[in-house]
Amino acid sequence: MRMLGYSLFAVVTACGLVQAQEVEKARKSETKITVEDGKDIKATGCVERNADGGYMLTNVANKDGAMGSYVLATDDDDDLKDHVGHRVEISGKAADKGNGKVTIETTTESHAADGDKSKTKSKAEVKGDLKGLRYLGVKSVRMLASVCP
Repeated sequence: MRMLGYSLFAVVTACGLVQAQEVEKARKSETKITVEDGKDIKATGCVERNADGGYMLTNVANKDGAMGSYVLATDDDDDLKDHVGHRVEISGKAADKGNGKVTIETTTESHAADGDKSKTKSKAEVKGDLKGLRYLGVKSVRMLASVCP
């Protein structure tokens, strides 16, 4: 009898996990980051993929030699997806250099099991001296090396 109880618990737990995965599949989120009014710069570093699906420029050295990173903002991910793991030079507007403006728009679409759909949009905007908000709006990408240190 005890074995039947354990088996039933395992089946119920497995069904719950499958249902949770189905609910997760029914959610789609898209984030768009725009950088305006920052300072035009050229930064050299390594392109890496973010956990959220975006891209980062890592190993960017400043004039003192300190290493940092930028979150890359682009309208076309195709410019960056082919450069993951490469050393590149990126030209664009940096939000943390002078007066910048960063806009982050997120759209989330959910589909319930009963067929209902819902869409949520949010928008956040930050202006001014954005030291610490290291966003780089990508204008152009030039590959320097196919490997990155």
